[in-house]
Amino acid sequence: MGLAALLICFLIFIIGIFKKIPATEMFMTSVGLAVAAIPEGLPAIVTILLSIGVTKMAKRNSIIRKLPAVETLGSASVICSDKTGTLTQNKMQVVKIEGAYNNINDEDKNYLLKIASMCTDCNITYKDKKVYAEGEPTEVAIVNAAIADGINKDEVYREEKRINDIPFDSERKLMTTIHTVGNRYRVITKGAPDILINRCKQVYINGRKEDLTHSKKLEILNKNEKMAKDALRVIAVAYCDLENLPNKINSSLENNLIFVGLIGMIDPPREGVKEAVRTCRKAGIKTVMITGDHIITAKAIAKDLGILKLGDIAITGEELDKIPQKELEKNIMNYSVFARVSPEHKVRIVKAFQNKRKYCSNDR
Repeated sequence: MGLAALLICFLIFIIGIFKKIPATEMFMTSVGLAVAAIPEGLPAIVTILLSIGVTKMAKRNSIIRKLPAVETLGSASVICSDKTGTLTQNKMQVVKIEGAYNNINDEDKNYLLKIASMCTDCNITYKDKKVYAEGEPTEVAIVNAAIADGINKDEVYREEKRINDIPFDSERKLMTTIHTVGNRYRVITKGAPDILINRCKQVYINGRKEDLTHSKKLEILNKNEKMAKDALRVIAVAYCDLENLPNKINSSLENNLIFVGLIGMIDPPREGVKEAVRTCRKAGIKTVMITGDHIITAKAIAKDLGILKLGDIAITGEELDKIPQKELEKNIMNYSVFARVSPEHKVRIVKAFQNKRKYCSNDR
């Protein structure tokens, strides 16, 4: 409407010039027409319409504090979402445990759950003569699996006291705890299998340690890939024993480890997510998954939810680092899944979508 009003005013100005009316007079006339073209009731009408939108959304359990937010939401063409706790329920449950290779025996499984539960920040609570774990969902799932196997983290800590730790961060994708075991120190690390396996020199098999050969490493990675294809979140666990600790506790301790096994957890999709993704697609809104999980796990869940369609691309943070920002902006609408990403990657992704906005209507 604004462009049409300006065009009409410009035409009237030109016509007046052709009729030899003074330019100043025609300019003032054109400006007067442009101002008159704006409806006096427009601000009130916009406010009323936004209020109606807020009311309708409130009936669907969406509360909007500021009226302009309705307009902003209505103009969205891309939604970038985390996976865990947003697209999924964030209620982890251990469903599969694998050793270094072949079928894991009960002794190795018990040892894996023991050291994995030690490398958590969960709290153990007791209610009605039952033991419960409280904390981050992934760690709760591990501790609950250990409890079901007869291992109580608190009781283990009495024998192998936790004296220090290196917290998890999204760059390393690892967490480490340090314990005293007799006169020695035990370093336990858990985290992303594809990263942790490169920090290991040996494997724990049938109660003994063996060298981690290239073939064993490939076998472990293949197991990780198979579990990820089943939409499982996979956590690897490793440890090492030291005679002495360095003066400074840092990530250098997360090397020369002994690989123990893989723990696979399932995180079911949230109720209604598939329908929401389908509705967004019908409305011309592209839904994108950005997660720190393994790319195969991310792809399996994205396909199940309808986010990853035929022709869409999934990419890791490592691959993203190799793509210049301008090239990313040019092709950003082709990507639907970003896996193994860091906070810095998330900023790059969002900026790329923002700079691509003018093409969104054509790329939907």
